[in-house]
Amino acid sequence: MNKICTSLAQNSFDVLLVGFKKKASLPLQPKPFKQKRLFHFFEKGFLHFAEANLRLFFFLLFKKCDIICADDLDTALPVFFATGIRNKQRVYDAHELFCEMHDIVTRPRIHAFWKRIEKFVQPKFALGYAANADYARLYETMYPVHYFTLVNCPLLINEPVDINKQKNILIYQGAIERGRGFEQLIPAMKNLDVQLLVCGMGKCVDEMLQLAAGEDVAHKINFAGFVAPEDLPAYTRSAAIGMNVNDGFGASFYYSLTNRFFDYMHAGIPQIANNNPENRRINNEFEIAVLIDDLQPGTIANAINLLLNDKDLYSRLQQNCLKAREVYNWQNEEKKLVGFYKSL
Repeated sequence: MNKICTSLAQNSFDVLLVGFKKKASLPLQPKPFKQKRLFHFFEKGFLHFAEANLRLFFFLLFKKCDIICADDLDTALPVFFATGIRNKQRVYDAHELFCEMHDIVTRPRIHAFWKRIEKFVQPKFALGYAANADYARLYETMYPVHYFTLVNCPLLINEPVDINKQKNILIYQGAIERGRGFEQLIPAMKNLDVQLLVCGMGKCVDEMLQLAAGEDVAHKINFAGFVAPEDLPAYTRSAAIGMNVNDGFGASFYYSLTNRFFDYMHAGIPQIANNNPENRRINNEFEIAVLIDDLQPGTIANAINLLLNDKDLYSRLQQNCLKAREVYNWQNEEKKLVGFYKSL
């Protein structure tokens, strides 16, 4: 959202990013766009859903604007009703296949609840953009909508890349949640001569710490916690290999094209990634990753050891990352974004 709002603000749009203030929220930092946090009492469960939707609806109902963009399904209802009452243009930003996200599709009652909302509101958002081509295609097969692809690539900065990595650091950046491969990666560490750097937080941190201790690999893993977005690239460039896998459960995971896929690319580090359609499509184009078909600890360890031991393969993938980032970067994606909003 920071890149989207910044790009629009730099192209003469008056942009306001609206969110909610949580107990753990860090102070807002100055940005080239306006920011607003709404207060709320409840941070989880149905009461959170109801309160957040009502507060956002009444805020949008009286806020001067021409276009309102819903960021995924959890903001779509208040955006739909506010734009309907006010006769304003509405846009949908599909970061995920929301109803097929891991935490939703694994809970039948929650999935049914969100699916009813999706079937009601999604057809009303005819225009928008999706995080990858498969997400856009799948939304268009389900509903009468037309979303273009807006890939969340980093800005191309052309930072120098260390072509002679001296340390075997394996990095994972992102949420520490179920389905992200930690249950298999941590046991795999017993057969790896690497240090694992984990940049991120999530609901499963304590569980993964216990698993690392139980597998006797805690000394090989550094849980760095939350890392500010502006500091994260330095951590990524320090690593030799990026970790980018999930269990593929649910269509949102199976068709995902993660932010870290491109972060590793721009840092010039090869990665271990799922052999899913989006990863495979880009890897067939540039060969920047070792793709794996399952998350067995042995499969993960073999893929990492392949990159550590095959210097020619590692060098080829690293050089291909530098070629790929010339194509997959925010400067190119930004043109589509700005052109879309100027056409409304």
